[in-house]
Amino acid sequence: MIVLSDAALDALLAQDVPYGDLTTDSLGIAAAPARIRFTARGAMVLAGTEEAARLIGKAGGTVTSVRPSGTAVEAGAPFLEGHGPAGALHRSWKVAQTLVEYASGIASRARRIVEAAPGVTVACTRKNFPGAKDLSVKAVLAGGAVMHRLGLSETILVFPEHRAFLSGSPEMWIADLRRRAPEKKIVVEVDTVADAIAFARAGADVLQLEKRPPEEARAVVEATRGLPRPPVIAAAGGVTEDNAAAYAAAGCPLLVTTAPFFGRPADVKVVLEPA
Repeated sequence: MIVLSDAALDALLAQDVPYGDLTTDSLGIAAAPARIRFTARGAMVLAGTEEAARLIGKAGGTVTSVRPSGTAVEAGAPFLEGHGPAGALHRSWKVAQTLVEYASGIASRARRIVEAAPGVTVACTRKNFPGAKDLSVKAVLAGGAVMHRLGLSETILVFPEHRAFLSGSPEMWIADLRRRAPEKKIVVEVDTVADAIAFARAGADVLQLEKRPPEEARAVVEATRGLPRPPVIAAAGGVTEDNAAAYAAAGCPLLVTTAPFFGRPADVKVVLEPA
């Protein structure tokens, strides 16, 4: 499981409470004993709950129970409880709540796509909100999906924007790529059926079909099935919970999606009251 660093959590608290909690301190209630409870307002897949618990601890509170990331909960289910001085709980309240809401929104959307297309792999792109990669990746994994690529340094994915600078046949530069990085799969993004078939014959390991409908994905799967080394066919661009099943039925074993990163956060109710 991905664990956000202490430095990252400290920075979140510092952003929200840079010079103390003026309201709580001015009211003179910071030392009062208090308890806090986080509850799901709607069905969701939890993510970031471990970090929320650590934020409460860093602020000076004590967590008594927390349900782990990846847990599916129904509306009304409590998933994090703790106690401590009111000042500590007020300092950590909104940061912890917001972190869980955004992460659980991603995890819940990822889970719905996974459940819509059983038996295939759902992979999320690197198009998370800049600066939030660690939390976004944790949320994707909590939802049951995987990461398509974490960054440019780990995978070879040849876009049309790369090919605009290349000369020679696809067979030539694919062979050259295989020589330069023999342990890596060669992924090529295509946006037509004809290009997909051509790059499959040239030796691409994976074909990423960009914004092509399921019927075209099926055509590529059928046209490349008989090759000596048939490529993996990945549907990408516009894959959502509404069409994931259609792409899976078309024969795509891999669905590449950005959809989990875009949408409403989950809704979490927090009760903070005297102990």
